[in-house]
Amino acid sequence: MLRANSPEGLFNFRCLFIQTVMNKFKQSDHKRKNRDKAPARDRGKSRSGIAHDGNDIIFGLHSVTEALNNPRRELVSLKCTVNAQDRLAPALTRHADLETDIVHRSLLDRITGADAVHQGAVLTARPLEQPDLEDLPLDGTMVILDQVTDPHNVGAIMRSCAAFAVTALVATARHSPDGSAVMVKSASGAAEHVPFVRVANLARAMGQLRDAGVTLIGLDSEAPEDIATLDVTPPYAIVLGAEGKGMRRLTRDNCDHLARLDLPGEIRSLNVSNAAALCLYALKR
Repeated sequence: MLRANSPEGLFNFRCLFIQTVMNKFKQSDHKRKNRDKAPARDRGKSRSGIAHDGNDIIFGLHSVTEALNNPRRELVSLKCTVNAQDRLAPALTRHADLETDIVHRSLLDRITGADAVHQGAVLTARPLEQPDLEDLPLDGTMVILDQVTDPHNVGAIMRSCAAFAVTALVATARHSPDGSAVMVKSASGAAEHVPFVRVANLARAMGQLRDAGVTLIGLDSEAPEDIATLDVTPPYAIVLGAEGKGMRRLTRDNCDHLARLDLPGEIRSLNVSNAAALCLYALKR
C-alpha cells in the first residue's frame, strides 16, 4: 500500500484530483452548450413568422401601426417597450381592450431574433383572410411572381404594389414566402393593403386571367420590346421570375408580351424588387 506522503502516493493523488476537475469542467461545459442552444432554436422558430398557434408575428413600428389601423385584422396581443408604446399611442386608442405588455427589448430580441429590426414592438394577430383568384376585381394592375422565394424581395415588391395601387400580388403556393414576419416587416405595412393570392398551378391561373381579359406581360432582360413603349391598358399583370433563373418556360409561354427594362448603364439586370417598381412606374406613366 502506498502512503499518502510518499512520492508515488502524492503522484496518484494529483492525477485523481486533475481528473476530477476535468470531469467537472466537461459536465459544466456540456450544460452550458445545451442551455445556449435553446434560445437559438426558439429564435429560428420565431423568425419563421408564424407562431405555434397559427398566429402572425408582426414587428416594426410601420407594420404594427398599419395592422392596428386595419379593421380586418383580429388582434391577439402586443409586446412593446415604453418608447414604442408612446409612438403607437394614436393607433392604440381604438384598441383599449388589446392585451398589451410593456417589456424589455431583450425579450423582443428573443421573439424575433437578435438581428431583426423590431423597433421595440411585436404584435400577434390572426392571419388576414386572402381572396381567391376568382374573387379579384379585373379592372387594374396585378403582379405575378414565379417562384420568387426571398421574403425580403416579396415584401419590398408588396410595398411597391401598395404605392402603385396594385389590385393583388399573385404567387405560387409552393416556393414562395408564407406571410412570414420577415416579409411583412419588409413590406412596411403594405401587407395590410395588398391582397396576397397563392395559386397551386401558376400556368393555369395565368390562363384564367387571360380568358378574363387580363394582358400578361413577362419581364425578360433579353426581350425585344421595351416595357415603357408597350401599348397596353388595364387590366394587365406584370409577371416576374426568380432572380438568376427568371421565369420558367411554361410561365413565359403563357405571357402575351415579353418586355425588358431598357436601362442605359453597363449592368442590365436588377434585383427583382427594384425591377418590379420600375415596371409599375413605366406602365403607369
